[in-house]
Amino acid sequence: MLPVVTQEDKQMRLSWRGVLGVMLGTAALAFVFISLRRFDLARPAMVSIAMVGLAIVMRWKLHKHVWFWITMTLLAALHLPLILFIPWTTKWIPAILIAPIGIADLYAMLWVISVAGKSMGEPTASR
Repeated sequence: MLPVVTQEDKQMRLSWRGVLGVMLGTAALAFVFISLRRFDLARPAMVSIAMVGLAIVMRWKLHKHVWFWITMTLLAALHLPLILFIPWTTKWIPAILIAPIGIADLYAMLWVISVAGKSMGEPTASR
């Protein structure tokens, strides 16, 4: 069985431009939720977008495969009910409580990508 998280994944780093992009994207998304008067959805939406985006970046070598994009679209769509139908709060929540949930979500998505790749005959789906 192929590992879900590879050594290459563990060595990934975000450049200063990436950090700046994340900060600007976060601010823009927060303003959208503020204008919609649904700031309670901002945190779960940002965490979901970050985890789906990170899964795409970690498996970018698969971007030429249609099955990869279908899988990522389905995974992103599965996040929508979680964001919209769970009652969220705008109160402060420590990152130490949010991070494990995001990591578990990311790991689950990487596993699904690995299984999808294996079923499509792609032996290097997790590399």
